[in-house]
Amino acid sequence: MTLAKTLMSYVARRFASATLAMLVALAGLVALFDLIELLRRAATRQDATFALVSQIAALRIPFVAMQILPFAILLGGIIAFWRLTRSSELVVARAAGVSAWGFLAGPVLVAVVLGAVATAAISPLSSAMLARAERLDQQYLRNAGGITALAGGRLWLRQADEGLDPRGVAIVSGRPVTPRDLRPGEAFRLDGVTIWRLSADDRPLARVEAPSAVLTQGRWIVAEAVSFGGARLPTPVQRLELPTDLTPARIQDSFASPDTLSFWALPDFIAVLEGAGFSAVRHRLHFQSLLALPLLAAVMALLAAGFSMRSSRRGGVAQMIGGGVAAGFALFVIDKVTGEFGEAGTLPVVFAAWAPAGAGFLLATALLLHLEDG
Repeated sequence: MTLAKTLMSYVARRFASATLAMLVALAGLVALFDLIELLRRAATRQDATFALVSQIAALRIPFVAMQILPFAILLGGIIAFWRLTRSSELVVARAAGVSAWGFLAGPVLVAVVLGAVATAAISPLSSAMLARAERLDQQYLRNAGGITALAGGRLWLRQADEGLDPRGVAIVSGRPVTPRDLRPGEAFRLDGVTIWRLSADDRPLARVEAPSAVLTQGRWIVAEAVSFGGARLPTPVQRLELPTDLTPARIQDSFASPDTLSFWALPDFIAVLEGAGFSAVRHRLHFQSLLALPLLAAVMALLAAGFSMRSSRRGGVAQMIGGGVAAGFALFVIDKVTGEFGEAGTLPVVFAAWAPAGAGFLLATALLLHLEDG
């Protein structure tokens, strides 16, 4: 028992050091190529200095590390297990009666911890830094963008209408005003506003027309509003206040990448997003993918062991290691394909997010069973 625990701890340390070294190397390589691409884009921008471009590239490093973590675990694990096999340490351990499942518990635990830390701790940091990088990129390196471009000129929002009894639904439509055109004290404004007020069963009750609507803390302020009821007769011009859960930041985030949102903020944001009539499929898929990351990390550790613990005397080591790398990229392709199907609504979001990890776990378990018993 003491031998097994000592061996498990030793293998786990070797695995962790190789994985972290591979993670640093891969993240640095990707960050270097990202910096080169940003410098190419900044070549025609007079206000985009080298310091600014370097800041954007540095802000993206945690996001890059999150993306390549499974591959770092796979490649680092292959290197660690191959070295242990080449030095006959694992061969001697198995000859002494220690099964592969015994000394693999440590590396798998390390992989799960890395995945859990990435999801719970690195993800909030990555999302905040990536959001900052996207804002700088949008401001200095892109020709156009922002919410007006993403919304196609008009913005459509769906929210609860607290002013109806029983509570109904309000659909707000208007042209978003760019930040430089906002009046003093305004954080977000729509021009050319139309509001449809519907009952709880989506029966139209009234239409409101107004030159503009300003989003303040917890409510829309609609000045010079004219309402048209069931008789289609206009009411006198009045000031209308419509309660809302939306904020300017939430509206902006609804068009941003889910990667710019913290893991801990995603559930509440998804609820608000769906309540406002936005599609939250991408955000749900991203949230489930973050939940599945620890399992995917463990799968990569098992795959690394299964494809690299073959004894060098039996030959075919290079083919086995190449097979491990190929299996990792195959899981990457499966992840992208299922993700596309999940975003399109063809596959359930949970299945699309967890399928690559589940398929990899079955493959790795079958390979290790064959290696251990066959």
